[in-house]
Amino acid sequence: MGAIEEISARVGRVTGRGIAANLRKYYPRWVLYPVVALIVVCNIFNLGADIGAMGAAAQMLVPAYTGGYILAFGILSLLLQLFVPYSTHVKYLEWLTMSLFAYIAAAFFAHVPWRTARAEGLWPHLRFSKEYWTGLTAVLGTTISPYLFFWQASQEVEEVRNTHGEKALKRAPRQAPDQLERIRMDTYAGMALSNIVAFFIILTASARLHTHGITDITSAAQAARALQPLAGRWAAAPFASGIVGTGLLAVPVLAGSAAYAVGEACNWRVSLGSTPPQAARFYATITAATVTGLSLNFCTLIPCAPYSGQPCSTVLPQRRLWP
Repeated sequence: MGAIEEISARVGRVTGRGIAANLRKYYPRWVLYPVVALIVVCNIFNLGADIGAMGAAAQMLVPAYTGGYILAFGILSLLLQLFVPYSTHVKYLEWLTMSLFAYIAAAFFAHVPWRTARAEGLWPHLRFSKEYWTGLTAVLGTTISPYLFFWQASQEVEEVRNTHGEKALKRAPRQAPDQLERIRMDTYAGMALSNIVAFFIILTASARLHTHGITDITSAAQAARALQPLAGRWAAAPFASGIVGTGLLAVPVLAGSAAYAVGEACNWRVSLGSTPPQAARFYATITAATVTGLSLNFCTLIPCAPYSGQPCSTVLPQRRLWP
């Protein structure tokens, strides 16, 4: 995870172009357009899932109509991206990373058997079963997330564009030692934190849910709701708060990386440092991706639409599209 993120950052810093822009320059269109289409589709579904999870988690913290929360979070995220300068918005996003520690706090309220957790964590047991390999695939799929690669490379391009005196390293090789060291330190610190948080999420879910036979969890919000009667509100509330905080952090990254991919592929002006009138098509793509993802939560094509407040097994059980 760290290595691929570092490579993505190096691509942006060395060339002064994002991943899609490099694909457009060096590869044929039949490679470029399917890659961009896949990242956009995946990001839209992820946007819908994140906005829906925020709404369901907020409803658990402060009971109200879940659909209202979903609309509010979707609109708020979009307005922040459109009307708050990115230099200001990014400061709020940096503070939102503190919400990740809510997941760690939840584990300490969940009465985790730490001796067993240490033993099982250090010496995992390989099992040849469908459930085991499905879980392993899910972990790898959520760890190696393509939208992060596009975002990482494009953010380095933004830094080159908006920081006085900095240039793409192929044009200013003397800057390479300092910049590459910064990229390495920044990337591995961030990836280490993300994996620590992921471990504590797995730990809480396994200790409180799996050990009680609750294995049909289809969303993070459902996991938080299921935690409450088993581990108490002091475990469920931090878990739900973490969902809201990380959702607000993820939505602009998902929408932004989709817009970077489309804009670079089409050779548009792409920059979060620009205003919507200056990069109209770029911001139109952000708007379209966010609105489409938001609308998925009210679409019956998704059998576990979060606004219903019900698990997948009780909503349109004959039309489940995925496990």
